[in-house]
Amino acid sequence: MTFERGLGLLRDALRHLALDLGLLKGWRRLACAFLAGTLSVLSLPPVHFLPILFLTFPIFVWLLDGLEGPGRDLSASARRRASFAIGWWFGFGYFFAGLYWIGFAFMVEADKFAVFMPFAVTALPAGLALFIGAATLAARHVWFRGYGRIVVLAIAWTMAEWLRGHILTGFPWNLIGESFTSSLALMQWAAFIGPYGLSFTAVMIVAAPAAFDPRADDAHFERETALRWPHWTIPGAALAALGLLWLGGMGRLALAVPDPAAGPDTTMLRIVQPNIAQTQKWKPESRLAILGEFLRVSANPTPAAPQGLTSHSIVIWPESALAILLAREPFVLSAISRILPKGAMLLTGSVRGEPSPDGPPDRLQHFYNSLYAVNDEGRIVGTYDKAHLVPFGEYLPYHEWLGRIGLKKLTQLQGSFDEGPGPVTMSPAGVPSFSPLICYEIIFPEQVVVESERPDWIVNVTNDAWFGTSSGPYQHLSQVRLRAVEQGLPVARAANTGISAVINAYGRVIAERPLNTEGVLDVALPPPLAPTPYARFGDWILLVLLVLAVAGLAASEAGPSRRRYKRRHF
Repeated sequence: MTFERGLGLLRDALRHLALDLGLLKGWRRLACAFLAGTLSVLSLPPVHFLPILFLTFPIFVWLLDGLEGPGRDLSASARRRASFAIGWWFGFGYFFAGLYWIGFAFMVEADKFAVFMPFAVTALPAGLALFIGAATLAARHVWFRGYGRIVVLAIAWTMAEWLRGHILTGFPWNLIGESFTSSLALMQWAAFIGPYGLSFTAVMIVAAPAAFDPRADDAHFERETALRWPHWTIPGAALAALGLLWLGGMGRLALAVPDPAAGPDTTMLRIVQPNIAQTQKWKPESRLAILGEFLRVSANPTPAAPQGLTSHSIVIWPESALAILLAREPFVLSAISRILPKGAMLLTGSVRGEPSPDGPPDRLQHFYNSLYAVNDEGRIVGTYDKAHLVPFGEYLPYHEWLGRIGLKKLTQLQGSFDEGPGPVTMSPAGVPSFSPLICYEIIFPEQVVVESERPDWIVNVTNDAWFGTSSGPYQHLSQVRLRAVEQGLPVARAANTGISAVINAYGRVIAERPLNTEGVLDVALPPPLAPTPYARFGDWILLVLLVLAVAGLAASEAGPSRRRYKRRHF
């Protein structure tokens, strides 16, 4: 079989697949969209199978193509409804398969909350799928032929992801651009175009096989152009672009600043992963044993640090490490001071309570999910209060409105937190300045550092024990790596049950503790880089990308060669 013959057979197979998909109607069309969305999750952690998107996204495009053509006498309103439905079902499959692990949190106290799990694991994906439905509705409104419709879909998809990351406090989890975290080299482009720019690029590339437009009906034209525009040029160019992106990323890594080796004056991080089950963490009878375990593991020598802690050590405990109000426990602070050499520091998550300004000082009314910096004297020398709280987990959205129907007291009994003022740069004496982020605060790319007070590194404390052995902790870590690349800053991450890690400014994981294991990481603090383009300009770069894409699309559709192609081909 000749190469030309092989390409022809592949082209025919793709066109038949596209035509068959376009003929689907009703529930079969929507089921196919759901399946394509579900399979797309395989591109994300922990599977990292990026090639699956080269199948699922063309299917997505071809399903949308099927809304017009022979035998499709749909009214404009019916076509709009179908466009939205295809996007919604694709999105529902994508988020249902990608966020199933949220249901695990309802099984921690199954006797109280298991009944709500089916609602949670379907309602959140259903809500997030609205953004994908809106994207396909908007894209179909200006649907073009050939590769133009892929550009339109990429623009609409990226805008929908950006809106998803901002509306109703935002939830930019599992952006399609995170599929690029399967390759350290591809990740490097986050330093230039950010996470949403990665999503735009990903859709432009992985949907390229859909340049095989099933609506072509001129057999002679098909034969004459089987190896030329629009059939092989676009998919080939997409693969070439992916290869060039990889080479560019490898070039950046080749110029990387080496990570420091441990030395007498090196800032050393000791990250403690206690691996405490969520069912045990808050039991009063477990508090003393948990405290003792933290102190023992934090102080002991390890093969990586045989001398134990030094005056240049920074110990990091995870989110809400101890089930106490640390600032109101002087004996615990004293015990901490006894394990810290002079000059060493502990960074730990803790719940913080404050009385109302007009209430008695011993009656706490306001609670915060906080991070403390504790020095070698047992004094708290820095405090950060979490600003981006988890809806329905740490607070009830729109509590003022819900309070009118009598639910305000209920949420307080469930332990709602107050929000802090926002990102800060902490600079305790003797410690390189850092940006503290608690739990999922690190998934918001524009809110990880204070631009006017750029830190030297980022600290992320979290407790992913809620989500057990699932893809959730791996997806969370993937986003932490992206933040490191975007900002050009190393990240130290302490997680209760994992995955704890130290990540350098290029997104490379220097050291990590696997999920559901107990232990420590002793690693020298990696150096920061100069501010990246994304750190300097943020999502303005995305706006420039989208404007250029729109301008290029308009020029290509209006060009004389394109007009000739459309007259002859359609």
